[in-house]
Amino acid sequence: MEKARPQWGNPLQFVFACISYAVGLGNVWRFPYLCQMYGGGSFLVPYIIMLIVEGMPLLYLELAVGQRMRQGSIGAWRTISPYLSGVGVASVVVSFFLSMYYNVINAWGFWYLFHSFQDPLPWSICPLNSNHTGYDEECEKASSTQYFWYRKTLNISPSIQENGGVQWEPALCLTLAWLMVYLCILRGTESTGKVVYFTASLPYCVLIIYLVRGLTLHGATNGLKYMFTPKMEQLANPKAWINAATQIFFSLGLGFGSLIAFASYNEPSNNCQKHAIIVSIINSSTSIFASIVTFSIYGFKATFNYENCLNKVILLLTNSFDLEDGFLTASNLEEVKDYLASTYPSKYSEVFPHIRNCSLESELNTAVQGTGLAFIVYTEAIKNMEVSQLWSVLYFFMLLMLGMGSMLGNTAAILTPLTDSKIISSYLPKEAISGLVCLINCAIGMVFTMEAGNYWFDIFNDYAATLSLLLIVLVETIAVCYVYGLKRFESDLQAMTGRTLNWYWKAMWAFVSPLLIISLFIFYLSDYIITGTLQYQAWDATQGQLVTKDYPPHALAVIGLLVASSTLCIPLVALGTFIKNRHKMGGSAAVA
Repeated sequence: MEKARPQWGNPLQFVFACISYAVGLGNVWRFPYLCQMYGGGSFLVPYIIMLIVEGMPLLYLELAVGQRMRQGSIGAWRTISPYLSGVGVASVVVSFFLSMYYNVINAWGFWYLFHSFQDPLPWSICPLNSNHTGYDEECEKASSTQYFWYRKTLNISPSIQENGGVQWEPALCLTLAWLMVYLCILRGTESTGKVVYFTASLPYCVLIIYLVRGLTLHGATNGLKYMFTPKMEQLANPKAWINAATQIFFSLGLGFGSLIAFASYNEPSNNCQKHAIIVSIINSSTSIFASIVTFSIYGFKATFNYENCLNKVILLLTNSFDLEDGFLTASNLEEVKDYLASTYPSKYSEVFPHIRNCSLESELNTAVQGTGLAFIVYTEAIKNMEVSQLWSVLYFFMLLMLGMGSMLGNTAAILTPLTDSKIISSYLPKEAISGLVCLINCAIGMVFTMEAGNYWFDIFNDYAATLSLLLIVLVETIAVCYVYGLKRFESDLQAMTGRTLNWYWKAMWAFVSPLLIISLFIFYLSDYIITGTLQYQAWDATQGQLVTKDYPPHALAVIGLLVASSTLCIPLVALGTFIKNRHKMGGSAAVA
């Protein structure tokens, strides 16, 4: 008798697991950046359209495949066709790459969380130099938040060629992060089902608290105005549409095999169509909600920097021209500057090079995403808040919950096919398989704790999953619609759930979504070709800023391997299956 498949305690656990996995760091640090880059409120138009024509249909497709086949990604696609096992293998490889580097973000989250209990916050002031005669030179040239990130957290090397050694503090934090993941996945759906209640709901509690605080900050309205003022001309920009489609695609976590793994533990009669709609709407709503919080804090930071700049200019002019204290204000600054320039031209020309050009618009236009937004821009804003330790603890606790929720999905995508395998599960219990996966990932992840670790992190983040996932999901839609057969799949769903498949889903699966994925695939491929030599941002300690450098040959080789190792799984496994079948046929013909 085949061992009964584990199941979620109730449908709510499954929904929470999907939300916890889909709602991740990208909602907090990538979506606000895209809003800022592509027209504020007008970016919501392509975003919502892409959600309807791409996000919801593909999410439903993956959930339906997992629930119907009741196996992890490898087994599910092998059931559809033995030649498609490579799709599942590719998903596992991509999830393995993602797990290797993604948990490093949680390690950084732990590092910042532990430092959040200090008063003052360690990134709020520059440390003294070795002679104690002034502030550290690198910190003065950059800023206290950049210094804490690049020097104290990463201790970053000047280039990717200078690897340096493993640093014990980030290494300990990474070990702790993997220990947390292991404890959460130890008992499979039994333990994960309970953990997701926290990882899915707690970030919303923190976001609501932050929203209330953010809206009461001085200058918050400047940020919100900036976000909600639509720049309609951006709707004609193809990059806005491409980025909207890409954001929906990666935010929902399509192609990794996590959604198939989660759905495989469902009751066959579960209404996965309803759950696909709920999860995709909650995911997109969270992105918009997180953007409101981010832009209110962005507005506060921009206003703070702008007013600080004005005060420095006022102080400079007051001292240079012996003006009366309080005479020069922000409202009459431009008028007085014109007067001083015309009345004292020679003296003004001496002072002029030191007068900074203060602009609120340029402060708001500074677009930052990823780790730069999370660990530099947010910390810059937090250090200027009252009771900054409390807001820092809350923020990094939220980042950890978001990161851990996504990690549970990533590890499920690797573990489900492994525990489904009769060969592996006959030798090792589930706990040992989970432990081995975490241990291997943690050991390889130590690469990202070296001095050049952040450069390797960027390589994995930029190239490990982009093209591979697009190819995986394209093959998935073609496999369901044209290999397994859309009519056959439709009758399977009807028998399983008792509901007929709407024309909308069929049209999206068969035509619209595949065409959209092909368009994205062509765009990314041409973008890589047009770009020419791939480059990266390296930290120059002497200048206290990032500089652009070309990737060396060995880094380009790793990029090529990352892309090839997952994408080639699909044709290679299909070829291997074909040769095996021909060999079997040849053998049986010889016997006959």
